[in-house]
Amino acid sequence: MTEIWQGFIKAIELIVSLDPEVMEIAGRSLGISMTSCLLASLVCIPLASLIYFHNFPGKRVLINIIQTFFSLPTVCVGLFVFVLFSRAGPLGGTNLLFTPTVMVLGQMILITPILLGLIISALSGVDKAILDTAISLGASGFQVAAVVLREVRYAVLAAIIMGFGRAISEVGIALMVGGNIRGFTRVITTAISLETSKGELELSLALGMILIFLALVVNVTLNRVQQR
Repeated sequence: MTEIWQGFIKAIELIVSLDPEVMEIAGRSLGISMTSCLLASLVCIPLASLIYFHNFPGKRVLINIIQTFFSLPTVCVGLFVFVLFSRAGPLGGTNLLFTPTVMVLGQMILITPILLGLIISALSGVDKAILDTAISLGASGFQVAAVVLREVRYAVLAAIIMGFGRAISEVGIALMVGGNIRGFTRVITTAISLETSKGELELSLALGMILIFLALVVNVTLNRVQQR
């Protein structure tokens, strides 16, 4: 018990002193997760709008599949991306395996179903009178979509925040396609796993506290957005 308490005190010291290694790992985690969330949002917002505003055979089935992938295991995504970018894979020639770029791609794949499903659900909750009014005033399809998206902007933002929380807390993808390379692809979750296995509780606890703090920030921000 004494060792755990001493490790906890040392972890606080590492955070307060802005230890370079701790800050580097935390900064890389934020950078990769924020980039993947931003890119996924740029893809998912227009794609979710296309799915919602157009009727086509199998639409309900597609939405059910998207919602099923909400709980997609991170190791499955990691395995898929690893096979895709390995030397024997179709994209092996890009030499992107074990780089931050492929980690961003993996996290994008992970959170895309979440963003798509939540944005479609948000669009479905818009009062039909808004659509009818916009159409009756002669709005084009793009303008109608813009009006509806404006109505659900806080729900869309909440979906993006939730996607970010999912991305920054995952470990399977980062470990399998990032390789946990020190100073290059090591992020909070993979560093915690490695340092704990080595018995270095101080660094593990420090990074764990930062991760919990980030989760708290995401949760508080999400609640504020939902209230609005």
